[in-house]
Amino acid sequence: MPRIMTLAKCMALAAGLFASAAHAEETVVWWDFLSGGDGVRMKQLLSDFNAAHQGKIKIDATTLEWGTPFYAKVQTSAAVGEAPDMMTYHASRLPLAVKQGVVQEITADDWKTMGITKADYATATWDAVTVDGKQYAVPFDTHPIVLYYNKDILKKAGLLTDDGKPKGMESRQAFTDTLKALKAAGVKFPLGSVTADGNFMFRTVYSLMGQQDGELMTDGKFLVGDNAKKLENSLAVLQEWTKEGLQSTYTDYPATVALFTSGEAAMMINGVWEVPTMTDLKKDGKLFEWGAVELPVIFNHPSTYADSHTFAIPANKGKDMTPEKRAAVLEVISWMDKNSLFWATAGHIPAYGPVTATAEYKAMQPNATYSVLTSNMIFDPKSPLAGIAGPMFDVMSNFFVPTLNGEMEPAKAVEEIKAGLDDL
Repeated sequence: MPRIMTLAKCMALAAGLFASAAHAEETVVWWDFLSGGDGVRMKQLLSDFNAAHQGKIKIDATTLEWGTPFYAKVQTSAAVGEAPDMMTYHASRLPLAVKQGVVQEITADDWKTMGITKADYATATWDAVTVDGKQYAVPFDTHPIVLYYNKDILKKAGLLTDDGKPKGMESRQAFTDTLKALKAAGVKFPLGSVTADGNFMFRTVYSLMGQQDGELMTDGKFLVGDNAKKLENSLAVLQEWTKEGLQSTYTDYPATVALFTSGEAAMMINGVWEVPTMTDLKKDGKLFEWGAVELPVIFNHPSTYADSHTFAIPANKGKDMTPEKRAAVLEVISWMDKNSLFWATAGHIPAYGPVTATAEYKAMQPNATYSVLTSNMIFDPKSPLAGIAGPMFDVMSNFFVPTLNGEMEPAKAVEEIKAGLDDL
């Protein structure tokens, strides 16, 4: 009889251990490159996820240095099977990642598991994570540039529309007239722009090219046909504003933000990621009434450069992911997209359409106002040479600064840019 009891106890213990193993908590190793306000918000989302999935899934997160250092570490780590289970990734870098073999395809079964479809995203955003007909990441947001403006200054100058937006947004002449009117009203810099950083100005220049349906790359070749002229047109209008004292000269990023927040610049072209800066200053009583809208139509139609933060799954060499681990990773991605309303407080536009369709998002200002630009977004060319911190940025930025500040003619700059790009 004692022997039978012992056997029964052993069987019960084994069953308990099996059940425990079957429901073991999955740890998802996560890498991101998010710092500042983005980092604070993402840490909150990570904490919220872990709390909601306690005992089931736990995210073990590490933040690495933004840009080239991050992507270099991902490449070297994936090559030896030591990359994380998932990571943040810029959509613009995906063509290079696919060429390097460092990211896995997000398959049709993966999308089904996440309960997310192509219809949940703007067409341009979905296309940005698609390479050769396959998806290699899940879009989390889009982060374009926008036009910030000082409502107090514009109102005093009679340059606000009835709905509180800047006048002159419909054409090059109309917007230039608005800038001139601000100058005549005694504003030191009608427009603040990051004219000392060619990498940043790529965003503005490329937006203006997009307004002309211009392409940097066509069938693997740079600035073919009239695209060189469209780039020249874009540089010419920006140079014109600088020469006429309508735009700040040789201004770096921090100085541009300072010009706007101090009231020395009535408007500013910058990324949506500066929305928290303005929101916090206004809340503390240290900022004027302000707004942010889609860029003015300088050429033929609206167009704004954007990139996306996405979630990607590394292709770890010699290290297969278990079905349980992949299911956990897909749950993390799905949850993040579906709970991205809080991420919108960083200024970014949630990529997941059902979030931006909510009443809560539509009540967020100026976010809801500028989010309409998702219908007019353009992303980097589909090339391993493009993307954040990529060689195309470097080549072009060398010529943007002297051109925008009046030291090089646009036509000459385009000639040099084309030669430099062709050398790539």
